[in-house]
Amino acid sequence: MRTVLVLNGPNLNLLGSREPGIYGSATLADVERMCHEEAGGLGLKADFRQSNHEGQLIDWIQEAGLEWTAGRLLGAVLNPGALTHTSLALFDAITATGLPVVELHISNVHAREEVRRHSFVSPAARGIVIGFGVAGYPLAIRGLYDAVRYDEALPTSAIESGS
Repeated sequence: MRTVLVLNGPNLNLLGSREPGIYGSATLADVERMCHEEAGGLGLKADFRQSNHEGQLIDWIQEAGLEWTAGRLLGAVLNPGALTHTSLALFDAITATGLPVVELHISNVHAREEVRRHSFVSPAARGIVIGFGVAGYPLAIRGLYDAVRYDEALPTSAIESGS
């Protein structure tokens, strides 16, 4: 059974109590349950993690790249939190590994402060889910699943040419 990695960055451990008007009342444990349910429905296993440390997220992405290369990992859903706007290192880790990643944000970052409108992660992401609250997590898992299955169904020459 393949795994989907779900990574959560700084302050997401505070879901449910941090700015509920922006992030809602669901806790990170609630989100984890949603991810396990969605992954299970697709025949996948979810590996759900959170860290407040950029280096830990990078280590996990690098490890995931090896698992993806070995065919054991579908890819990753990444909510980098505020590191979205500051971390060239996350971009480098994703591009260096080739790991398929869906970037996820609970709030609509484009409707918030100007500083939140730029993402270093987006150019490396396979797709982006923004502004659907915690319901974005299952959407991101499903989107990653569909995108990777589509890529795997293409002949190698079509993938290399960008078709």
